[in-house]
Amino acid sequence: MIGLRGASRYLSPEFKDAFELECEALSYVRNMMGLKNVQLMVPFCRTPEEGKEVIKILNENGLEKGKDGLKVWVMCELPSNVFAIDEFAKVFDGFSIGSNDLTQLVLGVDRDSGLLAKLFDEDNTAVKSAIAQAIKGAHRNGLEVGLCGQAPSDKPEFAAFLVDLGIDSISLTPDSVFQALNIVSQAEMKESLTKEISAAMSSDKTKQEVVDSKETKIGA
Repeated sequence: MIGLRGASRYLSPEFKDAFELECEALSYVRNMMGLKNVQLMVPFCRTPEEGKEVIKILNENGLEKGKDGLKVWVMCELPSNVFAIDEFAKVFDGFSIGSNDLTQLVLGVDRDSGLLAKLFDEDNTAVKSAIAQAIKGAHRNGLEVGLCGQAPSDKPEFAAFLVDLGIDSISLTPDSVFQALNIVSQAEMKESLTKEISAAMSSDKTKQEVVDSKETKIGA
């Protein structure tokens, strides 16, 4: 699971022709088919230097970062992505937290190992701390950050945790969308109410008046 994959594979001489073919396909989709909304994501990028090299190859193959609105994001799924997020932010346009890989690498647990399955837990304090640092780091650099992984789909309360941190987007499995949307909506409403109550402390409104106002709007 941590061998020649992601950015390292893109840069390897053995994979050069295959990566150029991938670039050609993406260039065709954007430039010939006109689907300019298609953006790029670089997975498993171990260092900012690797990211720069990948972007260089993209440029050489008709996928110039910044041209015609092309954005190049990076998966934030390695501890190095979290610890050096300010450096990665200078290279990429945004982050997508890969909670599955981040969990296995923070905890040292192979996610494909049945023997260690009980230890694979996105709710682990260390994992949630890494996710929180990633979200704060991305926003500190003015970049968007989302999360793709199984956790919000399996554990709707995990989606509320992400909303509380101010995440910009969450990926979900189809069967969990409605339940998760309800959880996210409640979390956002709670966050909004908290902000209004905080603002009310420096005004003439009381905490109860803010709550009553919210309940009236919801009832309407």
